[in-house]
Amino acid sequence: MSEIDGMGTERATCVLAPNPSAMTLDGTNTWIIAEPGADEVVVVDPGPKDGKHLRRVVDAVESQGRRVGLVLLTHGHPDHAAGAVKFAGLAGDVPVRALDPRHRLGDEGLAEGDVVTTGGLELRVMETPGHTDDSLTFWLPADGAVLTGDTVLGYGTTVLEGKLGDYLGSLDRLRTFSAEVEAAVILPGHGPKLDDPLAALDHYIDHRRERLAQVEAAVAAGARTAREVVERVYADVDKSLWPAAEWSVKSQLEYLKSRG
Repeated sequence: MSEIDGMGTERATCVLAPNPSAMTLDGTNTWIIAEPGADEVVVVDPGPKDGKHLRRVVDAVESQGRRVGLVLLTHGHPDHAAGAVKFAGLAGDVPVRALDPRHRLGDEGLAEGDVVTTGGLELRVMETPGHTDDSLTFWLPADGAVLTGDTVLGYGTTVLEGKLGDYLGSLDRLRTFSAEVEAAVILPGHGPKLDDPLAALDHYIDHRRERLAQVEAAVAAGARTAREVVERVYADVDKSLWPAAEWSVKSQLEYLKSRG
C-alpha cells in the first residue's frame, strides 16, 4: 500500500486527521495496516468524528482494491476513537475492538496477549496503561513496528490521566521488549515515526524521572497543590498547556505519596 501522508512502513500507512492542536500535535495518525497482496486491512484509530477524514480513509483503502476488515483502538480518547462507529458503518459495518467495552462495536474486545490475524496480519496486543487506563500498544513483527498510540509520541511528551507508576512500568516494559525483538520503528498516535525506538524510549524514561525529581523538589520547597507545582516546574512552558500539565502533576504527586 502506498504512503498517503508520507509516513509508514511496508505494511502500515498513515492518514493524518485534520485536527492539529497543542494536545494532538500535527493531528491524529490513523493507521491502515495490510499484508502485501491481501484483500482486507486493519485500521487503527479512525480518529475524530470528522466525516471528510473518515471518508478519506475508506477511499484510500478502496482505491487499492481492498476492504476494511477490522478497526482497533489504542485507547478511547475522542481524537482517536470518536469517529470509530461512524467509520465502521462507512466501511461496511465492521467490528471495532478496544480494551474498554464502552468503545467496542461487536462482542469481541482486546486484551494483553491477543493476536489479531485479520487479512493475514500478525498484530500482537500489549496493555500499556499510564496515558489512560485503557491504553494499548500493537506490535507488527513483520515490519518491526510498534504502534504506541499516545504512550509514546513522535515528539514532545504525553499527558497522563492514569497512574504514573503504571506509565513508568509501561515505558520500562516497552524498552525491554523493543530491545529483545530489535524493533525498527515506533509508529505513534501523533507526530512523525521514530526510527530509533530505544533512543526514543530512553528519552521518555529519562524525562519522566527528571520531571518527578523536579516535582519532588517543588513539594520540598513548599508547593502544596498541583497548580503550585506546575507554576514552579512548568514555568517555561506555554501557560495554555498548564491545565494539561496539572493532570500529569497529579499523577506524580499520587506516585510520590504512595512511595512515602
